[in-house]
Amino acid sequence: MQHAAVLIPGDGIGPEVAEAVRRVLDAAGAPVAWQTHLAGQAALDEGDDVLPDSTVEAVRDTGLALKGPCTTPVGRGFTSVNVKLRKALDLYAAVRPVRNLEGVPTRFEGVDLVVVRENTEGLYSGVENEITEGVVTSLKVATQRACERIARWAFEYARRRGRQKVTVLHKANIMKLTDGLFLRTAEAVAGEFPEIGFEALIIDAGCMRLVQEPSQFDVLLMENLYGDVVSDLCAGFVGGLGVVPGANLGQDCAVFEAVHGSAPDIAGKGGASPLALLMSAVMMLNHLKETRGDAEAAAVADRIKAAYSSALAAGAATRDVGGTLGTLAFADAVIERL
Repeated sequence: MQHAAVLIPGDGIGPEVAEAVRRVLDAAGAPVAWQTHLAGQAALDEGDDVLPDSTVEAVRDTGLALKGPCTTPVGRGFTSVNVKLRKALDLYAAVRPVRNLEGVPTRFEGVDLVVVRENTEGLYSGVENEITEGVVTSLKVATQRACERIARWAFEYARRRGRQKVTVLHKANIMKLTDGLFLRTAEAVAGEFPEIGFEALIIDAGCMRLVQEPSQFDVLLMENLYGDVVSDLCAGFVGGLGVVPGANLGQDCAVFEAVHGSAPDIAGKGGASPLALLMSAVMMLNHLKETRGDAEAAAVADRIKAAYSSALAAGAATRDVGGTLGTLAFADAVIERL
């Protein structure tokens, strides 16, 4: 069984790490037939839109994509490709597993948590206005439908994966309507899953507890902005954005992506780590088993995970985690251990 999937290389180091990941998946016999499409600065350079309709339609047709990092200008320029893609395909659940890896030294041990983030609303709705010169507003959006579906997704995920607890981080003491709706909805959904523990923490207190001892948490559920910030915070517990995968899931489509930036300062030098995108590809293969019943894809995912874990444990790593290997050399080290 072969599954058509869109490969979006991205910008900066994106094409380099995407090529390395493709080599590993091909060597492992992943049941994936790639279709390459552009987005971001790479699409603009070809005279197209930042997120071409052809790219969106390809992901919609296949239901599956692996995406490298895309450049997003700060405070100017075009809108985030990630945000546009999530809205176009209604990818409402952002999922970021965070766990320690052998061979990657960190301040914390025993970290194994999952950040679940509502991906379509909140302040990232992009509803901003300039009221008058020097005065701007940004509208935070929350709907019952979106709050309920992300809460239900988090609890169903916890049940499916044998997780023990879901923690909601919120600021309902201040934003009583938007965050209040998110919290009340999560509490209601939690009642349908009595076997899953539930707790609610105000976001600032929750962050303090996270940095004190992250291993006390299991599944973290948040609205859009909080989830964006906290997911990066949690990545710091295990070595940074280069060692964590990410997924954006909807009803009909799933986009798996490296969550780090495009790092234009090191693009073309062959030193970027492909690990985060490779881990995201492993998530994609496991997704094929869960949604399409392809046990072969999950078996390949297990082989790749074991291979990169073995490489890291042996010190075969890229410079960002204390190693000496370049992008393709790390891919080769993984392939040798398949």
